[in-house]
Amino acid sequence: MKLPRLVVSAACAMTVSAAMVGAASSASAATVNYVALGDSYSSGTGTGSYDLDSTCQRSSRAYPAKWAAAHSTSSFKFVACSGAKTTDVLNNQLSSLGSSTSLVSISIGGNDAGFSGVMQTCVLGSDSSCTSAVNTAKNYADTQLPGRLSTLFSAIKSKAPNAHVVVLDYPHLYITNDAGCIGMSHTKHAALNAGADEIDTVIGKGAANAGFSFADVRSTFAGHELCSGDGWLNSVTIPIGNSYHPTATGHASGYLPVFTSAAAALTAAKKS
Repeated sequence: MKLPRLVVSAACAMTVSAAMVGAASSASAATVNYVALGDSYSSGTGTGSYDLDSTCQRSSRAYPAKWAAAHSTSSFKFVACSGAKTTDVLNNQLSSLGSSTSLVSISIGGNDAGFSGVMQTCVLGSDSSCTSAVNTAKNYADTQLPGRLSTLFSAIKSKAPNAHVVVLDYPHLYITNDAGCIGMSHTKHAALNAGADEIDTVIGKGAANAGFSFADVRSTFAGHELCSGDGWLNSVTIPIGNSYHPTATGHASGYLPVFTSAAAALTAAKKS
């Protein structure tokens, strides 16, 4: 049956319009320029495979690489590095940012507060020495870390003015119900979890002050910490540097869904 010319023209216009919308949608999805900054909790220390960079312990099993592999990114720059402090990110990682950067992730602050030294004291020392070390770290987090985060976050905004920035924090290390847990005492477990809470609170406030998105992983890790038997976090390991970091499972089941949700919310807000 031959359709009237007006109907045919309208149908063609609708087809062209739909194709243009689809192309625009694809172009929008394809213009994600993602940069992953931060420390060992972002690089992938503890995942057991540093196939992307052995020096900084960057892994394809880490949440940034897994997210990039699952999404249509125009570019992905993975510069997070094990052991990084706020000053290391400032000096060594921000060159990866630019005006075209549209998405940034970062975990930072634990090394500034002396995370590795605290863990060493708690593993080898007494309850009182562990508690003292945690309290020192908490005091640093309260008095020094806010300024360091403010300086870093301001620099990120300056370098990547068009980017959505997601700031991730650190999980509790031990389950709350730790009766029968072999190794450190309940006193140490509670002190370490309280220390994580203090640092995470400061990081969350810093992210809010900068206008960044704060992605809190503690609720996702809840019930899967050490002594749960779920294998989301490493205990004391060989090599020692992997200790108390997320495993590949911790990245895939803990960090990745939290970051995915935050990135999706930011993308939706941009489109609305």
